[in-house]
Amino acid sequence: MRTLFFTAALAGLLLSSCSEAQTQEARAQPQQEKSSGKSGKKKGKKNKGPADIANLTQVGKMNGVPESSGLALTGEAGTFFTHGDEGARPILFKVDATGRTLAELEVPVQGDDWESITRDTRGNLYIGDVGNNNNNRRDLVIYRLNPQNIQQVQEIKLKYPDQQDFPPAKQDQNFDCEATLWHGGNVYLFTKDRGQGQTSKVYSVPDQPGSYTARLVTKLAIPGEVTDAALSPDGRRLVLLARQEMFVLEGGSFEEALKATPLQISLKGAGQTEGAVFTDNNTLYISSEQGSLYKYTF
Repeated sequence: MRTLFFTAALAGLLLSSCSEAQTQEARAQPQQEKSSGKSGKKKGKKNKGPADIANLTQVGKMNGVPESSGLALTGEAGTFFTHGDEGARPILFKVDATGRTLAELEVPVQGDDWESITRDTRGNLYIGDVGNNNNNRRDLVIYRLNPQNIQQVQEIKLKYPDQQDFPPAKQDQNFDCEATLWHGGNVYLFTKDRGQGQTSKVYSVPDQPGSYTARLVTKLAIPGEVTDAALSPDGRRLVLLARQEMFVLEGGSFEEALKATPLQISLKGAGQTEGAVFTDNNTLYISSEQGSLYKYTF
């Protein structure tokens, strides 16, 4: 009888101790989860934004432009030409340095995939209808026009000397182009390597209307997909824009810059950066498809 009583008492004591321990553990659990981040909102790193990028300042927003895909000077201080991406109407938007639309110029062409715009020293514009996502186009063209006479459009038709298949095998798909610039009587094209993402081929065609087989100038080791190109007025600094990054090549001339080792600069947080143009040797304006307009100072 005594043994039975002792056993029952011991069981009760153990049960009480166990319940108390469980209660203390339950009370402690929320605090442990809170400190370990296993419940509630996780504490993550703050997303990097354009304000965190050295030398980059957001100066405006282009609310009236559908996915800005290129940027060029107009010849008037503080203003730019830009345009929409694939599928957009063939319109040039004139915007100021805050992104506000000043004018819309409809170009009398059937636009396919406008990807870039550049300007020569005489005020002529060159619109690159050379977007080629699937690497299968045979109708690549650069439209040459003067905004003072928008109705008179000339065509620079081109093909690549090293493209035999339309489209080529996946690893060889390096015939898309979203970047052009004018220099010394030629329009230069920089490809977007959709096959391996490591080489931008540089081609050139004369800036006069006609049909041309583009000249392969060089190949640049670029670990990314180029979305635009810009050359400083003195020809010594070349910028190749990519998505949320850019590559800077410098030399004593444009030809030397093409041989330079690219300096990679992150633009993470700036959006899908697609347009670039220099206003002076040390100031670069950049636009994104989301409509943001930035100024980068070297």
